[in-house]
Amino acid sequence: MAMFSRLLPPLATSFGVQTLFALICIPQQTDKFYDFAGAIGYLSTTFVSLYYPTLKASYNAGKLLPLPPVTSFAPRQLLLTAALGIWTTRLGTYLFQRAMKTGGDSRFEQIKTQPQKFSYYWMAQATWTFLVGLPVYMANAVPPAAHPPLGPRDYAAFGLFAASFLFEVIADYQKSSWRSAKDAKQHDEKFITSGLWGISRHPNYVGEVGIWSGIWALSTAALQTRHYPRGSVVLAAASPLFTYLLLTRVSGVPPLEKAGDKKFGNDPKWWQYKRNVPVFFPWGPKN
Repeated sequence: MAMFSRLLPPLATSFGVQTLFALICIPQQTDKFYDFAGAIGYLSTTFVSLYYPTLKASYNAGKLLPLPPVTSFAPRQLLLTAALGIWTTRLGTYLFQRAMKTGGDSRFEQIKTQPQKFSYYWMAQATWTFLVGLPVYMANAVPPAAHPPLGPRDYAAFGLFAASFLFEVIADYQKSSWRSAKDAKQHDEKFITSGLWGISRHPNYVGEVGIWSGIWALSTAALQTRHYPRGSVVLAAASPLFTYLLLTRVSGVPPLEKAGDKKFGNDPKWWQYKRNVPVFFPWGPKN
């Protein structure tokens, strides 16, 4: 029951933010702000998880109380919050700019005209922002004084996050540069096979899984305190596991691979690429 009470504010915030955006966007049949809403959902939910005691005290006092200084939080809380904030800001900015440039997401072309079905996607995004950010929200709910000091495990976990974030950034940069060069007629390659895309067919997604694995590992010491029951570490592992399953089984790899087969199926180089380069992890299977 105590654990549920700690998770209720982030859960309510996550669904509340997406509901608010849905009430605005569904009647207008627009998906331009869908990814932006996801970013706002992460940031607002993280803010609530960190400052909830002060927000609750303000509500009880009937006035807005000053927020505690950043220095009052445990180093682990600051690292986790910073990691999520950096990831969210980068991804949210990129996706929002793309939506503004293209006029929306082709995935919603038919869905956005069906209010009931479109609403499911907003609630799915609320679930995504809650489950994936779960390790951060859970660790932030632990009082700063109860956090164990940072140790080798924490530094290794943050190192995994940083390395994975860099891996994803490089992959995205390489593909963006490749596409710009193609638009400038500097090459006539049909699909990218160089750089990190030469060791994985979806290196950006590999980085994404590593990012959340690192964030989860960084949170585990806080989840092993008396403030959470045994098994909380496993519960928080829903974040990297959900990310991996979502990207490799649902919305990431499968549709892209299917689209590639449809677009380049008559090109022997495409099948050679698929035979030689792993579909996901560089050390993993080709199919």
